[in-house]
Amino acid sequence: MTSLISAAAGNAAVLAAEKKSADVTDWAARAGWVVGLLLFIALVYWLMREGWKWRGTLQGDLPPLPVVPDDPGPARLELTGRYHGSTTAGQWLDRIVAHGLGTRSRVELTLTDAGLDVVRPGAADFFVPAAQLREARLDKGIAGKVLAEGGLLIVTWEHGEKLLDSGFRSDHAAEQAQWVEAINNMINTTSTKEGTAR
Repeated sequence: MTSLISAAAGNAAVLAAEKKSADVTDWAARAGWVVGLLLFIALVYWLMREGWKWRGTLQGDLPPLPVVPDDPGPARLELTGRYHGSTTAGQWLDRIVAHGLGTRSRVELTLTDAGLDVVRPGAADFFVPAAQLREARLDKGIAGKVLAEGGLLIVTWEHGEKLLDSGFRSDHAAEQAQWVEAINNMINTTSTKEGTAR
């Protein structure tokens, strides 16, 4: 019995001697990695910001955005939703960033006889005169934003010497078809009046 107890005690001593303490965490190396990662993220963000500013500089030939006339007339249609950006017409990824047109935001649209009033809380408002409207349609994508087929109201308009597509999504998607019809009717009426005047 005594030999069993002494053997067990010997084994316990051997096991205790073989155990090692846990490795100590190298906090300096971890801190270095964290700081390096944060600097990398800051560099990527800075490069993206500079690219956005450079794109705005390249589009500097775009004239200032029109403002709402003093008497735009009564509202034909009103819509609340989101503004998803503007692109060169027909090129849904060529985002226009000059004059704040690239900034996504909430939007309140009002269609009057004078044109399309685009009010954007927290971003630059603008106005599209009726004579500069070219087309309205339902589409699925603009400026990198893709939705279901017909999920976006796209309004094509002329600004300076450039045709632009601006994308809107109504809070009530069913009303977007009504907007397409109303804007296209307005364009046809305006072009008919201009043709008659000549």
